[in-house]
Amino acid sequence: MKFNVFLLISLCLFASCNSYAAEKTVIRIGVQASGTVDWELAALQDNRQADFQLEIQHLANAEAGKIALQSGAVDMIVSDWIWVSSLRATGSDFTFYPYSNTSGALVVAEKSPIHSIKDLKGKRLGIAGGELDKNWLLLQALAGQEQLDLNASVEKVFGAPPLINEQIKQNRVDAALTYWHFAARLEAQGYRQIIDGRGILKGLGIQENVPTLGYVFKESWANSRKQAINNFFKASKQTKNQLCTSDAAWQKIIPLTKVDDLPTQTKLRQRYCEGNIEHWGKQEQQAAGRIYAILRTLSNKQLTGNSDTLQPGTFWSVE
Repeated sequence: MKFNVFLLISLCLFASCNSYAAEKTVIRIGVQASGTVDWELAALQDNRQADFQLEIQHLANAEAGKIALQSGAVDMIVSDWIWVSSLRATGSDFTFYPYSNTSGALVVAEKSPIHSIKDLKGKRLGIAGGELDKNWLLLQALAGQEQLDLNASVEKVFGAPPLINEQIKQNRVDAALTYWHFAARLEAQGYRQIIDGRGILKGLGIQENVPTLGYVFKESWANSRKQAINNFFKASKQTKNQLCTSDAAWQKIIPLTKVDDLPTQTKLRQRYCEGNIEHWGKQEQQAAGRIYAILRTLSNKQLTGNSDTLQPGTFWSVE
């Protein structure tokens, strides 16, 4: 009899545990297989006390992520708030919560004669992305303050980040404007940074650190899971802090960087940790509005869409 009672209690406890596990909010996140978001999520999955469960779906590229999110194949991706605002202008309810302050950088060879943006005149510039790359548009705005029409005065080479890295290594371009982790790889090999995305913004009079990337998801989806979603964001920040302060935690995700040499690993960690978001509030969001206005003008509305201003609701409000 005692055995049967013990067995019954055990079965009840087991069922209760299963029930609790089933009640966890499932968050389907689409990430690029080679992307840096994957590092953080891999470390975050060790948190078994969380009230959410991550289902990570690896995608080929950023465009595949946008398609997956809009089709409902995933609940969340990492993208930018410019895109979110343009979607909201068409009636969608997507919203943005910041993930990282780290942005791209302008890099040259160590012995290059290029030491400032003015020195780019007449040079070959490799640009990761296309004509509407945000760093490229903002760099043009900064050059314009010095009466330099960068678009007309450099030989432009557009391409994917790995291609741009190869171009500068083979001396086919004189400078590379590329995404932060590709710039970090070059820096670890002796290349020199001229300016990064935050430096460009500061040159344009924007002192606030405005996140370039963030989690993007439907507002209606998040409103019905608010506690779990907010807990996920808290856990994400805690995990990033841990990766930046604990060598043991960092060692676990090194295989995901696909980098074998210590200098590159060290530089990647440094740049990744520089992206920690210390402040996110009204001032930063107002600064985002000023950046939006600059990009709208420079891209002739091609990047932002027809909306004159950043759409209300673009940024997720944590309550």
